[in-house]
Amino acid sequence: MKYLHAEVEIDAPAERVWQIVSDFGRYADWNPFIVRATGEPRVGERLAITIAAPGMKPVGLRPRVLDFEPGRLIRWKGEFKLPGLFDGRHALIVEPLSDGRSRFTTHEDVSGILLPFVGKVMTASQQGFELMARALKERAEA
Repeated sequence: MKYLHAEVEIDAPAERVWQIVSDFGRYADWNPFIVRATGEPRVGERLAITIAAPGMKPVGLRPRVLDFEPGRLIRWKGEFKLPGLFDGRHALIVEPLSDGRSRFTTHEDVSGILLPFVGKVMTASQQGFELMARALKERAEA
């Protein structure tokens, strides 16, 4: 198993950050990594996600929502083609900090039999996670 992770502290309240994170329809306006997201973030529902990792061709996924805690967490599991080939459990987490600021964390646990062969994809995806965190910070603080 491999892990991708990005985290950023944001000079904006958690409510503002959550508003941006949960508004899938506006991802194309600010998110350089998840460039398209549609669907309802309800447990069991499928989303339509398009990932554009730096230097890679955009990839469409249909992950299933595993957890949804309004104001705090969206977690989904996506699979490439068939379960077990290249699977990812992705989370978007917003936490309030004691000083009125917030923390955004995005991480993914990646597994599957193709994992040893996708080093370039993993590197590009990690860069995408970091770009997304920075772009969210900029948008929330604007």
